[in-house]
Amino acid sequence: MKFFKPLAIAALCATAALAWADVNVGVTLSATGPAASLGIPEKNTIALMPKTIGGQKINYIVLDDASDTTAAVANTRKLIAENKVDIVLGSTTTPNSLAMIDVVSEAKTPMISIAASARIVEPMDAKKQWVFKTPQNDIMMSLAIAEHMATSGVKTVAFIGFSDAYGEGWSQEFAKAAELKKLKIVANERYARTDTSVTGQALKIMAAKADAVLVAGSGTPAALPQKTLKERGYTGKMYQTHGVANADFLRVGGKDVEGTFLPAGPVLVAEQLPASHPVKKSAMAYVTAYEGANGKNTVSTFGAHAWDAGLLMTSAVPVALKKAQPGTPEFRAALRDALEQVKDVAGAHGVFNMTANDHLGLDQRARVMVKIENGAWKYQP
Repeated sequence: MKFFKPLAIAALCATAALAWADVNVGVTLSATGPAASLGIPEKNTIALMPKTIGGQKINYIVLDDASDTTAAVANTRKLIAENKVDIVLGSTTTPNSLAMIDVVSEAKTPMISIAASARIVEPMDAKKQWVFKTPQNDIMMSLAIAEHMATSGVKTVAFIGFSDAYGEGWSQEFAKAAELKKLKIVANERYARTDTSVTGQALKIMAAKADAVLVAGSGTPAALPQKTLKERGYTGKMYQTHGVANADFLRVGGKDVEGTFLPAGPVLVAEQLPASHPVKKSAMAYVTAYEGANGKNTVSTFGAHAWDAGLLMTSAVPVALKKAQPGTPEFRAALRDALEQVKDVAGAHGVFNMTANDHLGLDQRARVMVKIENGAWKYQP
């Protein structure tokens, strides 16, 4: 019987380990709580993501943070410390994602957020170099709204947004867009995601007699100001952000959200896009996959943000595998570097081109204007 030399055994073990190492992906989403209408389609989308990339098995460990910032941070710590994940996806909301940055940067583990605020990746610094995101920035969508308002004859605007980082981010970015388009903001109100009444804020907005109202909320809680204003007899134009682009918002808003304008990712109206649209093919790929698993007309833009995170991983993981083995600090660093070098990845929402200073990588191809007509999304060319 022949015996292998110790060095030969070590080499064989290393080869076996390299061949069988899994890529562990930690996910924290808001599948319950106020942001559940966003988190549920995201969770459903994780189930559709690739089980192997670059020949390596991909394990997804999915946790619910219940729309709570403290829980999102605890989940992130658990995923990194106990599950030894190579990358973190999530969370659903801006406050949660912002709170997670310290944890992932300290652990030197890349993170792809599926929340919207530009603050998640800007300004770039030593901590945010570990963070990427897939939803369009507030300024891109703010400009789309301001342009639509200006061409529609709107002169004065009332703003009401969440009393958190999402609402604050939108207030700041929309103010810049409004100034560019010579729109006057005549009221600026806030409310909490969990509030059940915004009567006081609505009365102030009514008194301002604005031509249009912009609600900067997300998910079903964004319907509350609009329903309240309709009850009070407001007849001006209504605008929402891309934070409401799902069927639950239409269901909760009902007739009160008819005629509303909002910017959205192309995936929301993928079937209505002209064949020449640069994102139509990649958007339809997600629609087909999601509706095949969950039924007709179930697609939301939020699930598509998770899908795009999966596409970024699919592009970056094979590059990182050439440099290091999953489960090591070297692999996590290589994966971060590979994400930063992603080029021309067509997703459900747009085409991603990352750089060292741009960890979103989307351009104007990532937005369209949409109107709610007869309880459905209508593409506005």
